[in-house]
Amino acid sequence: MAAEFSDLDRRMMERALELAALGRYSTQPNPRVGCVVVQGDRIVGEGAHRKSGEAHAEPLALQAAGSAARDATVYVTLEPHCYHSRMPPCTDALIKAGVKRVVCASLDPNPKVHGAGMKQLQQAGVQTQTGLLEAQAHELNLGFEKRMISGLPRVIVKIAASLDGRVALANGESRWITGEAARADVQKLRAESSAVLTGIDTVIADDPQLTVRDASLETLGRQPLRVVLDSKLRMPATAKMLEEKGETIVFTAQQTGGEAIAHHGAKLIRVSADADGRVDLDHVLRELGTLQCNDVLVEAGPTLAGRLLQSGLADELIVYIAPVLLGPDARPMAQFPRLEKLSDRLQFALHRSETVGADLKLVLRPQTRTHSQKLP
Repeated sequence: MAAEFSDLDRRMMERALELAALGRYSTQPNPRVGCVVVQGDRIVGEGAHRKSGEAHAEPLALQAAGSAARDATVYVTLEPHCYHSRMPPCTDALIKAGVKRVVCASLDPNPKVHGAGMKQLQQAGVQTQTGLLEAQAHELNLGFEKRMISGLPRVIVKIAASLDGRVALANGESRWITGEAARADVQKLRAESSAVLTGIDTVIADDPQLTVRDASLETLGRQPLRVVLDSKLRMPATAKMLEEKGETIVFTAQQTGGEAIAHHGAKLIRVSADADGRVDLDHVLRELGTLQCNDVLVEAGPTLAGRLLQSGLADELIVYIAPVLLGPDARPMAQFPRLEKLSDRLQFALHRSETVGADLKLVLRPQTRTHSQKLP
């Protein structure tokens, strides 16, 4: 039987979700979590996890509540963790504080916790309920959830295109198709991500920095990992991203070489090659999962975007569409072999849309199962 929740329960969990969102740009590789402690209909303590290695949401909320936490109801967006890590178990803190009831939006997908946190609370006499605003809680931690279940990061392909689906003129000129507001929005996408991934052709053509430069975004000093796929080690040692704070990883299929870029700070990871001699994308994503990457934002040209989309490795496609036409000779948003049957088309469901300045932002998710979901 599904748990029944009151209007007060919903309002309090909505507040906990707001608190969790405060860590949107800073908690990676940890999940975003918010917590509210309530006596009667009054909030007596709040907490949000903001950065890996720092206090979790539950002890922060309990600390704010003080003695008022006894016999209180606690609303938390993710199941309290119940094992010793860099932080002590949150379940211990809740039990010690004497709370009466814990309402959890979603269970922790981490196999070390999944269900065990709630069970530990129940064994200590704490009333527990789960599933309140569960869908909203999942949306906050899609990448963390995927990594915990599959070992792979969530992959988001970002494309800026014209009305006719073109991303650059035939000569490669692409700055700028979309407007300033759309480019500012991409800064938020980068800040939300564990890593920003591109291909060597984009590095050579555009020399991107792939950094978060918007000072208004509370990243708490964190820069996403910069990732370059460079099958034949063409990465120039003078690339701008090698001068930036944070780490740059170059994945290559070459088993030797790369000393010059390593000297300038790049970390080389040598992976297997696919049948065409390019870095194997599955191998790259497994390595990024091992590096605790939850969300990987792909900012690349049509070739790499096409590979990821056609292979089913992309979990989400974000397209910024500018109100311009570039014509049939301009470069397409995704390059892949010609389809012979309409039934072979790549099909997406519209998850969300909004106007960003003069441009239209579409957030799409594959209608068919992604490659990672097909894995055993």
